[in-house]
Amino acid sequence: MSAWLLSGLGLIILLLAGDALVKGAVNLSLRIGIPALIVSLTIVAFGTSAPELLISIKAVLDDVPGIAMGNVVGSNTANILLVLGVPALLATMHTSECNTRKSFNHMIAATLLFIALAYRGVFDKISAVALLAALAAMLFDAARDAHAHKKADSACATNEEDLEGVDPDMPGWRIALFLVLGMIGLPLGASLLVDNATVIAKEFGVSDTVIGLTLVAIGTSLPELATTVMAALRRQADVALGNVIGSNMFNLLAIIGIASFVGPIEVDPAFLQFDLWVMLGASLLLIPFVYLGQNLTRIWGIALTVLYATYLFVVLAG
Repeated sequence: MSAWLLSGLGLIILLLAGDALVKGAVNLSLRIGIPALIVSLTIVAFGTSAPELLISIKAVLDDVPGIAMGNVVGSNTANILLVLGVPALLATMHTSECNTRKSFNHMIAATLLFIALAYRGVFDKISAVALLAALAAMLFDAARDAHAHKKADSACATNEEDLEGVDPDMPGWRIALFLVLGMIGLPLGASLLVDNATVIAKEFGVSDTVIGLTLVAIGTSLPELATTVMAALRRQADVALGNVIGSNMFNLLAIIGIASFVGPIEVDPAFLQFDLWVMLGASLLLIPFVYLGQNLTRIWGIALTVLYATYLFVVLAG
């Protein structure tokens, strides 16, 4: 079987296993009495980032750090330009209806911290401590604010029924099955995808960094894209901006933070010269929607999608 087919199989297994893990973890957590708010801020966020995390850890163990870095940097760029751009082509997203200023500021701070640490040339245990400490501080602050404003701002409140995958009637055996499938499928899918993406990179004479920024990054952004597209079609996409911001923060702080404990992640000079700055620039493009009360219209959707296509062309042509 070709490396392309095996990569696709690995990606499918990753997506299905990640979804199973989220469903199992969310229902187990609520069953044992953990508040829905805390579940949304921690378990769901970590669960939906599990494919990226497993890919990054596998890449570090296989000594292909470019895939680990490319996966995170590429996913963050794709989350803004592609995951927000494509749904906006289908319907206007009312991003002005939910206050995401503080979360956006946290994301920019996380991005600047990540770039600063990248200039050390390697993400090691020192970097890991800095990233995970920042993550813990932001989670604590988010939980405190959410508790304070939960009743005052119903548009941004999180109830059990708002959490994806919640089923109050789910039997215990099914919860256990979802957890087992997730824990088995994630490492299996990550192994298939990383191993065969590396083979593809060698066949085409491109670096593992380019494969991480394109094939792997787009693949692991598919769940976010599918979710946001469905929200746009249902005219319920006003919270999409907050979801993308949260996902990007977890990618930067949690995934590279945890993977750096497994082993050092060398930073390809190409990231310092181009890709990290594209990621920061894409993040700053959210300012009109966060601070200026703009909605994500089709014109914005076209602009963001074209920018992402241009970025892919430059990366692949280089």
